[in-house]
Order: sequence, then structure tokens, then C-alpha cells
Amino acid sequence: MTYSAWTPLWTVTMLLLLLSSWCTAKTVTYDFNVTWVTANPDGLMQRKVVGINGQWPLPTIEVDKGDQLIVNMHNGLGDKNATIHFHGMFQNGTNYMDGPSMVTQCPVPPGYDFTYNFTVNQNGTYWYHCHTDFCYPDGYRQALIVHDSDAYFKDEYEEEIVVTVSDWYHELVEGIAPDFLSLYNPTGAEPIPDAFLFNDTLSTSIPVKPNTTYLIRLINVGAFVAQYFYIEDHTFQIVEIDGVYTEPTEAEVLYIAVAQRYSILLTTKTSTDKNYAIVTVADSVLLDTIPSDLRLNNTNWLQYNQDAPHLQADITVDQASDLIPFDDITLVPYDHMPLLPDPDYVIDVTVYMEDLGNGKDYALLNNISYTAPKVPTLFSVLSSGDLATNSKVYGEFTHSFVLNHNDVVQVVLNNGDTGSHPFHLHGHNFQVIDRAPSYGPTFYNYLNGNPVPYDPNNHTAFPSTPARRDVFVLPPQGYFVIRFVADNPGVWFFHCHIDWHLSQGLGLLLIEAPTQMQERLSIPQQHYDVCQAAGVPSKGNAAANTENFLDLTGQNTQQPFLPDGFTPRGIVALVFSCISALMGIAFLVVYGLSDLKFHETQATDGNLGTKSSKDTSEIAITEGFQD
Repeated sequence: MTYSAWTPLWTVTMLLLLLSSWCTAKTVTYDFNVTWVTANPDGLMQRKVVGINGQWPLPTIEVDKGDQLIVNMHNGLGDKNATIHFHGMFQNGTNYMDGPSMVTQCPVPPGYDFTYNFTVNQNGTYWYHCHTDFCYPDGYRQALIVHDSDAYFKDEYEEEIVVTVSDWYHELVEGIAPDFLSLYNPTGAEPIPDAFLFNDTLSTSIPVKPNTTYLIRLINVGAFVAQYFYIEDHTFQIVEIDGVYTEPTEAEVLYIAVAQRYSILLTTKTSTDKNYAIVTVADSVLLDTIPSDLRLNNTNWLQYNQDAPHLQADITVDQASDLIPFDDITLVPYDHMPLLPDPDYVIDVTVYMEDLGNGKDYALLNNISYTAPKVPTLFSVLSSGDLATNSKVYGEFTHSFVLNHNDVVQVVLNNGDTGSHPFHLHGHNFQVIDRAPSYGPTFYNYLNGNPVPYDPNNHTAFPSTPARRDVFVLPPQGYFVIRFVADNPGVWFFHCHIDWHLSQGLGLLLIEAPTQMQERLSIPQQHYDVCQAAGVPSKGNAAANTENFLDLTGQNTQQPFLPDGFTPRGIVALVFSCISALMGIAFLVVYGLSDLKFHETQATDGNLGTKSSKDTSEIAITEGFQD
């Protein structure tokens, strides 16, 4: 049964609320000149970062629900392409404004302009970031807030606070990336950050008044590491996750993965005699090594009294995983949207991290490592006519699934890897209906044996009103199950939001309702102009073939698989054996040359005596070679 045949009362209510918001809508315009600037957010290293209008941190985008948002971006970086993804925006009817390079648009080359223009029919906490190559870890990311005068908690707080947390590198990504995806890193160990920031700085205070309720919006804008969040001697109520209002739910500790957002209501104490630590703890389990000078635990302050001491947090656990965060799957959406019907279409894939033919470590879903096509996939949809429903058009290595309009889609994501992965779906939020293991003391239990895949015949009961969000964490060697309705025609990326893993290919594409895309979407001319400037074809299949859309000759391909028997450990052994062999050869050469110099020195010393001594040494050397 398709979702179009199942329209409960809550849907009609949402439409009525949407219509009311249009009455007060306005146009909000931002002009972004994207250039390099310098910054030193942790006080340890001045470095080049991506700035907007000559400044960093970047400006927070703020709109009201129902507004039209226009962002005029000029790429003034000089040496890098750019795009903007407005993370969490559904882009319903404007898929070409979604931002991921080679998915819905061409990369914007240096010196060119690009206008993003769409209506924001959502509410809550979002963010924006670059979505081409490695770019947002260099600072191209910031909050996007959608204010809602109809929020159910709008009269329950006095002030609003936005907090971003992130990891931070002292080196440009272009200097880090080659060593990451490298023959000398066959285990795929991710680069270790140099710092963890709080509102793009460290050791900062948030002034508060006593006995006052604040709405705090929390966003992890990092590229790799999740962070735990809590405030000493305080609890709070969760009221939103990833743009979805929830029933107010009390919590003490949150686990905020990369790209996830929470809104919480915090009521301050009546006394102002002390300040309280706002504690963020980096998830050290994600790190292969921990440098001795890396601060995993950071203290900022909820400042009741400027003159009172600002004490460092009293960390009561030995390691980050000892903290027990609130389990987001247990949240109930405020609209009480019920569990979707049984799926019309099921996608069942497993995460693997594997060394491929060039000896480098790649990420795969089943046996495919996402490899960008030669033509942005949306452009292939719109230029392929009746063949748009044939997944072959989109290439073997984009891992594309074609979805029918309004189908209920279920994604089963199993984890064959020992690390956790925060997966994000563009164009939707989704119901989170199962995950194992759950957040809490058992989260790492499956590391003790083989991976445990989802069993459709043996699972816990699905919640009747599941939580919804757009980023959900896949447990180590575990699984999760999500559902959504394919009611938003477009090409949507489903990928791990750890930027290093995306660069390794950990993603796939959903080609949602291609026939409806062709009927409803019209790409602005500026997009085609940018493609031409970037030298990227704007029509054809994944191989840029416009004559035969089923001919993939010349498509971009992933690396071939290694022959059986080669493992990461074997590759490491082979690499270092080769290095050792080369060093051994070099040593023999140097030793041999030094020996020759020694004999030549002896011969020179003989010249101080009679000529017959030189003759004797030459004869001895000659005889040595003859032997």
C-alpha cells in the first residue's frame, strides 16, 4: 500500500499550519563572498580557514518558517570549488538547490557565482556547510535556525542560545587527505583532530539569569568526532531533534554525533553563588590514537555570576564510553505521527571498510564504494527521458536505487565495521524503528563477536510513534532500521556524515520518483553555466553518454577488489616488508661505497711512501674482484 492511500488526520493538520505560515512569509537574502581568511580558534595555531565576507566564524543564517531564503554565493577562494548544502532542508520542489556536488549540481569553480533560492517550510535547528570534495572541515560550516511562532514551547522560554560543537584541525584538509587515503594507511585510521571547539572557541561562558528558562539549540558541525554534552548539576528537557519537535523529555547527558541537532529547555537555578561547568567530552572510542596533548574533555560555563570562580569540570568517568547518554530512539514526536505501514520497497545494505586494488582503504555499502559520476545525477534524470526509471543510467558505482512516488521505503543498514557511523538522508527525515545495540551500557556489546545483522523475523517490536530525525547513529557491528515515504521527487544522498568516510565512498543515491522529477523540476540556467565553467557535462548518463543512456563505457569506476588472501594486516606487512627491503638495499649500497672509500684512503696514504706501495694496493683490489 502506498502512502498516498493512507492520509491520517495529522497530515491535514500540518497542511493547515503550513498555509497559516505563508500569510506572514518574507524573503531573506544573504550575500556570501567566500574567501580565505585566517583564524586561531583554539589559541594554538593560526591557520587559513574558509571565511564569508572576510570573517570567521561564519554568519548564522536565521529565517522564520515559511520564508523564502536566497543565498548569493561568490566563490572567491581562488584555488577550490565550492557549494552549499543546507543540512536538513527538504528542498521539496527544489532538489537542484540541495548542494552536493555531482549529485544535484556541478561544483562552483573559483570566480563564479551561484544563487540558492528556496522556501523554508520547516521549523527548528539546522546548519549549512560545503558539500564538495573536502571543504567543510576547513571552517565552511555554521548554524541555520528556522524560528517558529507556532512552536508548542514558544511561551515556555525567555531567551534562545545557539551552541555549536566541532572537531578542529590545525592543517588544511588538502594537506591531511593524501596521508589518509594512502597506501601507508591501509587500516583507514582517520586523522586525529587537534582540538574540540565550543562555539568555535574554547573556555567561554554563557551568561544566564537565575530561575529563567532558556531554549538551547545544540549542533555538532564537526567532520568526524561525536561529543557528549551535559551541564553539571542540571537536567534539561529535549523538545526537538533534527527539526522534529518531540514530547518534552527529561535528560542529563546527550550524545551528539556529527551533523545531529538537539533543542533543549534549561531552567536555571534560583541561586547565583556559583557557576556551573558545561561539559563536552569527545568520543575517544572513535580515535585510533590519542595524542598526549589532545584535550578530550572541555569545560565552558553556565555563568550565573561573573565574579564567582569558573572551575574546571569534575570528570567522574575514566573514558567517554562510561557516560550513559539519552537514547534518542525512545523520543516521541510531538505530532504523534504513527508508524508507517509495511514497506513497499526495502533497501538492505551492509557497511564494510576494505582495502581495494591500489592498497588504499575504502568504504563500501555491500560491494560498492560510491564513486561520483561524470554528470551530476539529477541532470542525468532530467536528460534521460523514458529511461529515467532504469537504474543502469546512473552508473554501477553511484549505488543508485530508483524509488516509486509515495512508496513506503525501509532501509536496513547493517554494520560490518567495528566503528559507529552517523548516517544522513538528504531530502527527508525518517522514522527510526529499530537499532541494536541501543545507546547505553550495551552499545559496544557486539564488538565481542561477529557482526549481528538485522533479522526481520526476530527483532524487538517497532514503536507505535517512532522518533524521526535526519541523522542516526549506526552501532559498531550492529544495525538500524528506518522508514520514510518517497513523497519528495529528487536525487537524495544517503551517506555517512563522517567526512573522511564519505571521501572513502560510504554513500548511495536514492532516485526518488524520476518521472515526477521530469514533470516538476526545471533547473535554472545559472546551473548549466556553472557546469560549463567547471568543464562538467550537464546531460547524459553517468558516463556522459548522450547517444545511448545504457552504454556506460567510460564511466568513473571504483578500484578493483584485491585477490583473495590479501587482508589489511597482510597489506601492512607487505608495505613494510618492501620498505625494509629498500632500506636494506640502500644500506648495502652505502656500506659498499663507504668500503670503497676506505680502500681509496688506504691507497692515498700509500702515496706518501714509494710508488710500489700504490701498485700493490691496486693489485690487491683487482684480485679481490677476481675472487
